[in-house]
Amino acid sequence: MKFETAPAKIPDNRRVYAIGDIHGCSDKLDALYAMITEDLAARPIALPLLLHIGDYVDKGPDSAGVLDSLTRGPSPIPGLACVNLMGNHERTMADALAGERASITDWLYTGGREALKSWHAEPEDPASWAVKIPRAHQEFVQGLKKTHRLGSYLFVHAGIRPGVPLEEQTEDDLLRIRSDFLSSERSHGFVVVHGHTPVRHGAEIHANRINIDTGACFGRKLTCAVLEERRVAFLEA
Repeated sequence: MKFETAPAKIPDNRRVYAIGDIHGCSDKLDALYAMITEDLAARPIALPLLLHIGDYVDKGPDSAGVLDSLTRGPSPIPGLACVNLMGNHERTMADALAGERASITDWLYTGGREALKSWHAEPEDPASWAVKIPRAHQEFVQGLKKTHRLGSYLFVHAGIRPGVPLEEQTEDDLLRIRSDFLSSERSHGFVVVHGHTPVRHGAEIHANRINIDTGACFGRKLTCAVLEERRVAFLEA
């Protein structure tokens, strides 16, 4: 693991393991957890944090397995504090399970079919979905946070609306924004660590943001950013 200078700082004695968009790739997630466990054993630190950036479900083959890992206990890695953020796919899933017709259609169109198959649910029978999907998985999706602040970083699934105070950001922007955020070079007052928009050749570091969605569900790597002090490295599975 090779560290490089990061655009922001994590407080002393802290470390963040931030994992990008998983999208049902439970095998890659398990491999990353093993790497994180190994790194913690080799380089202990007082206050490590495991953070998932959202989009746990859809597209990949094992959404059920991913949520099994995330709901098995307080953290998938015993003894490691964990923060789970909501992605747009969890928002769509939650709304579909609540019976919203537009979200039912959207979920099936954007990868929900693959997710439903992992729960052995019939995609064409929405009334059965809430029965097939374990209650713990549904409650997990409904209870996810939108943002997390630590040091000079903001962690959020998609990004923020440039120039808008954090407390005034809409959920839709936090979970779905792309071009206005990605094209902005302005300082936001913090560096944004995000996913949502997959990049082909590894995580991207910019002066105002770090993108950790590397397209795991498209056969590419699942990425974990390791942030500590004023440096960053990446684990890939």
